[in-house]
Amino acid sequence: MSVTLSDIEAAAARIEGAVLNTPCHRSQTLSKMTGANVYLKFENLQFTASFKERGALNKLLSLTPEERSRGVIAMSAGNHAQGVAYHAQRLGIPATIVMPEGTPFVKVKHTMDFGARVLVEGATLTDAYARAQQLAQENKFVFVHPYDDDLVIAGQGTIALEMLRQFPEIDCLIVPVGGGGLISGCAIAAKGIKPSIEIYGVETQFYAAMRDAVTGEEHAIGGQTIAEGIAVRQVGERCIPIVKELVSDIILVHEEKIERAIALLLSIEKTVVEGAGAAGFAALLERQDLFRGRNVGLILCGGNIDPRLLSTVILRELSREGRILTLSVEIEDRPGILAKIATMVGDAGANIIEVSHNRMLTHVPAKLAELRLSIEARDLAHARDVTARIRAAGYKVRELPTG
Repeated sequence: MSVTLSDIEAAAARIEGAVLNTPCHRSQTLSKMTGANVYLKFENLQFTASFKERGALNKLLSLTPEERSRGVIAMSAGNHAQGVAYHAQRLGIPATIVMPEGTPFVKVKHTMDFGARVLVEGATLTDAYARAQQLAQENKFVFVHPYDDDLVIAGQGTIALEMLRQFPEIDCLIVPVGGGGLISGCAIAAKGIKPSIEIYGVETQFYAAMRDAVTGEEHAIGGQTIAEGIAVRQVGERCIPIVKELVSDIILVHEEKIERAIALLLSIEKTVVEGAGAAGFAALLERQDLFRGRNVGLILCGGNIDPRLLSTVILRELSREGRILTLSVEIEDRPGILAKIATMVGDAGANIIEVSHNRMLTHVPAKLAELRLSIEARDLAHARDVTARIRAAGYKVRELPTG
């Protein structure tokens, strides 16, 4: 292997003080929920809200004065971009970042705020990579790869060093997999310290590129995912043999599980994570049977989620839990009916958060109207009780999709 435990320990010494040794603690609630002892590493609390700072800084610190003066270039969907831009600015190194179209605006803005020149070009990461390589050759920039680089891999591995020094009882790690830099570095570090530890990767079902690379399976790659940080079609060539040798399995997770993981981490741990950052917890939710009774380390690798998307995830999860429901109630179009139904909802202990009144439905008699209510309930059973009360009062009620 081109990266060793010694390389990772050297990286840890090199970047110490410039990146956070982020908090890591056992979650009592998540442990009880899943049947595993769950240890969370809060990499979403880094200054740029992502672990990517570690590898980026380790690479930048290796540059000669002449290379620094020429400047660096990187391609990224966001977190690597911010890590490179922030530390390049700190070190006085000019930075250019190529970001693919569709990168969340919050990530583009933060990268620009760190002083980098940002080019939004290419429909995919692969296209952005090709453009960045072209610009590197034309301008003699040093290319800082997000994952297929030994120094970057060593920097990312410092996370596992910190986790196992604090909690040596951890016996397995679940690590999000995009290009493979994070899981490669963490696997080398963890296995070097504790050979018995097991490493599991996690990918979204739409981007199973690493699983395919190490198993020979063939999944359709592509599609819309909330975990754009790990939506990678081409994994790192340096990473594939490391993952083959050191990783026990790569778990594929569904979008719904990732959304649920985001919502649970927000409501229980009071921490904001993006889709990729929640992927490890999503895998634990997906495979509770595999991890029950074990000491499981999860890396919350990033927290750069668009606020509008986060609000959508929260509402969708509340809807799945039955805590928000939308009802269509057929009513007589006369005074007092709305107040009567609102009183029923209130007496049932629920809260009306939105209401609309439609008299223009052509498929019902002219003296009838549709009342649409968005209602907040305690849980699914409570929501069903509210609906049953309105029906029992003689009204025709339909439950509608929320959103």
